[in-house]
Amino acid sequence: MEIRPYKYAIAAVTSMGVRITPGDRMAVQNSNMFYLQATSAESNVLNVSSCLGKECLVLTKFVEGSPIASFIKAQLRARNIRFEGPDVAQGGPWGYRHQFNIADSGFGLRAPRVWNDRAGEVGRTLTAEDFDLDHIFGEEGVGVLHLSGLIAAMSPETTKCCLEVARAAKKYGTLVSFDLNYRATFWKGREEELSEAFHEIASIADILVGNEEDFQLCLGFKGPEAGGKDLDGKIERFKAMIEQVREKYPQAKAYATTLRQVVSANEHLWGAILWADGEWYVEEPREIQVMDRIGGGDGFSGGLLYGVLSGWTPDKWVQFGWASGVLAASSLNDYAEPADEKQVWDVYKGNARVQR
Repeated sequence: MEIRPYKYAIAAVTSMGVRITPGDRMAVQNSNMFYLQATSAESNVLNVSSCLGKECLVLTKFVEGSPIASFIKAQLRARNIRFEGPDVAQGGPWGYRHQFNIADSGFGLRAPRVWNDRAGEVGRTLTAEDFDLDHIFGEEGVGVLHLSGLIAAMSPETTKCCLEVARAAKKYGTLVSFDLNYRATFWKGREEELSEAFHEIASIADILVGNEEDFQLCLGFKGPEAGGKDLDGKIERFKAMIEQVREKYPQAKAYATTLRQVVSANEHLWGAILWADGEWYVEEPREIQVMDRIGGGDGFSGGLLYGVLSGWTPDKWVQFGWASGVLAASSLNDYAEPADEKQVWDVYKGNARVQR
């Protein structure tokens, strides 16, 4: 894929919040010690590139004077992620705030549980007018704009914002990556509106990420008959689905998804599949150990985009994405934090020998 000159390797529209996770794999309801991290699905995708030296940008909004906003900003700076967007007045104790994501990691056959507390979330008010898009995309330059179905479906305001940012990115030759990321609770009562918006974004996207259900529920495709419930069946179904998707969205240059089968909270089978340049690239599922599963898919997308930005061949994109997802799953943080490229490639090769 052709990458235009850029200041920011990847930019993303997002609503930043915090996640609290019990230590030692305890459950939320019987814990009194929690680990705090700044998070969003979209900023997590940027983290692979930002850790490996590429400057990235989030387009977001903050609550003025909030200590949580200050914490988020400090965390983004530490992760080499720049941010743009206004600080808005809280409006009193019942006004705006940043979302809280309350989650545990699970253990064995006790599954992880996630509880989202998003009332009054300031990011739901994002608009394109909050940013100077001509300056960001036209003058500074962005290699890839990454959007997800979470921010695109969060509110009528964020839906419109994502559409306008995607149009601006395309106008200036920025690649557009779109992870469909369907969430039923976000779509309830807005199905027709969101179907139209997701179709427009998908119609200009260069990279589409999502499983077969995402393509069916977000874009209205009919599910194929092929395949069973196992991962081999999932690969067959995804390939059949993408044959339909390519006919409707032929401008896209790559289509990808992860493959996951949960053995226990601590052990998964993890794979990935990519179509690019007329070829299929499949990372057959392998057994991996899991510290915290949240963010594995974002790690995959982040690793894949790093490969695109680095000018690698598609087989390397999916390999680096697969390993970046494993790296995210090996941490309590819900984003991958590679020390260097070698660490990611060692994960891919299964080389867990001590590095001295």
